[in-house]
Amino acid sequence: MTMLRVMVVDDEQLAREELCYQLAQLGDVEVVAQAGNGLEALSAVDRHEPDLVFLDVQMPGLSGFEVARRLLQREDDSPALVFVTAFDQHAIEAFEVNAVDYLLKPVEGARLEQALSRARRRLSSDRPPAGALGAPGPLNDQLEQIVKMMAGRQVRRDQVALKTGERFILVQADEIIYASLADESINIVTGQVTGTSNYRTLDDLQARLDPEIFWRVHRSHLVNINKIKEIVPWFSRNYILRMKDAKATEIPVSRSQTKRLREYLKL
Repeated sequence: MTMLRVMVVDDEQLAREELCYQLAQLGDVEVVAQAGNGLEALSAVDRHEPDLVFLDVQMPGLSGFEVARRLLQREDDSPALVFVTAFDQHAIEAFEVNAVDYLLKPVEGARLEQALSRARRRLSSDRPPAGALGAPGPLNDQLEQIVKMMAGRQVRRDQVALKTGERFILVQADEIIYASLADESINIVTGQVTGTSNYRTLDDLQARLDPEIFWRVHRSHLVNINKIKEIVPWFSRNYILRMKDAKATEIPVSRSQTKRLREYLKL
């Protein structure tokens, strides 16, 4: 039997180690990498190219569903995904109906073997069947819909606290025009006030905002797409966004996000 290259992603170290231990007992499985959060997971997938990723759902910053969405948006082949979840039975049934595999915490040995067998069947062919995880087809479309639906279950913030001087001011999330990383601080700009956020990273802030409205158009910039005043063509078919704040701040769009912007706005 071909050795299955596996990666385990979970923000809880004990949970990662337990799952890795269970996998080691089964044989014909090589754990090639571990990751403690979503960003580490994306980087580790690039470095280690696993066949299968066991992906925890509830993680700070990027959730497992948001990691899955980013993997699906890549042009190269994505690994097969098995979600590890503590969501309720209704959510689990949604995975089953759409043939997206999952493991319920705490992971049972028999269920783990079943998930591995299912993954092996999907990976056994040189050309994955339409709809297999990581392949184009109806199931991949369904997975994208589930990712969006379940990501919506993550805690979203209607209000965000901005620090201005010695005070914290609460602003409505939809009033935010953009947020930018500068000197290891996150600056947030609204139409009325500018301040800094206590969120450690833009990923942490983004995870608490509506992903349909707030786009990470650049690694240093998160924008409210409803607060874009003007889109200016730039070099190499890229764009600059001119925002609706008082300074008409210009924000660059990364090459990877340019395609998404063109499709959304029919540019």
